[in-house]
Amino acid sequence: MFGFFKDKFNNLKQAVSNTANAIVGNVTNSVGQEEEFSEFVLDDMEDILISADLGVGYAGELVDKLRNQTKIKPADVKNYLKEEFSKTLWEAGNTELNVQDGLNIYFICGVNGVGKTTLIGKLAYKFKNIGKKVLIAAGDTFRAAAEEQLDIWSKRAGADIVRRDKADPASVVYEAIEKAKNENYDIILVDTAGRLQNKFNLMEELKKIKSVIDKKAPDSLRECMLVLDANTGQNGLQQAKVFSEAVNLTSVALTKLDGSAKGAIIFAIAKELKLPVKLVGVGEKMEDLKEFNPEEFIEAIFE
Repeated sequence: MFGFFKDKFNNLKQAVSNTANAIVGNVTNSVGQEEEFSEFVLDDMEDILISADLGVGYAGELVDKLRNQTKIKPADVKNYLKEEFSKTLWEAGNTELNVQDGLNIYFICGVNGVGKTTLIGKLAYKFKNIGKKVLIAAGDTFRAAAEEQLDIWSKRAGADIVRRDKADPASVVYEAIEKAKNENYDIILVDTAGRLQNKFNLMEELKKIKSVIDKKAPDSLRECMLVLDANTGQNGLQQAKVFSEAVNLTSVALTKLDGSAKGAIIFAIAKELKLPVKLVGVGEKMEDLKEFNPEEFIEAIFE
């Protein structure tokens, strides 16, 4: 089963090697040689899982299941984790990008610096490559550099852009929807600001943009996607909770997965927030944005 873009990872195992070592390698090396799960062994395992950015709650739950049971031995710990992680990813929901006939709007949010603009550019490029007419709405009007960067990415991807420097972001999105309807666009990618230091203003701005979409094109909103930097680890969970307050998130995109040892945050997000990861960034090239496939990811981690 592969998603909308139908492209496979060639370099996934290499991209997640640090994450694989942080979870599987460290746990197997520490626990796998033991005869039984003593309290000491279980405490050690829990510490390793927490340090790999699984989150205290999830790490504790995984270890608690091993207490007071005799069926699973320390030698089986790798298979045990593989089954638990796989179940967690599938229970979070469908990981395929939601794309339908007609106009598709993707509301992209996340804090500054996580790679939102780059992801939008790469996503525009992917949609263009499968014959879609793509419009980018530059909704981060506060940061001039964001609009400049988005302009460069739109040209590179062959997409059109609506930008109005210093304008009200909601008005930019309104204009983009009007243009898309009048000129038969298939895709609108909405960029948004990510200034968490003034949380109230940011949340109000996001709600306003969402309100415009709900009024102008209620049946076209396909994803409210949160972009997270894989290297932020547990901070990513906190970011997700903040953005969930403003918009009803449907999915997550994880950038900079290559080289990160904190890719286990994927499991923590799936477990705690019940949000599927749908896109992952594994490099600088245009082609290095991939649809997330749980089976491939699990196999790469546990190979």
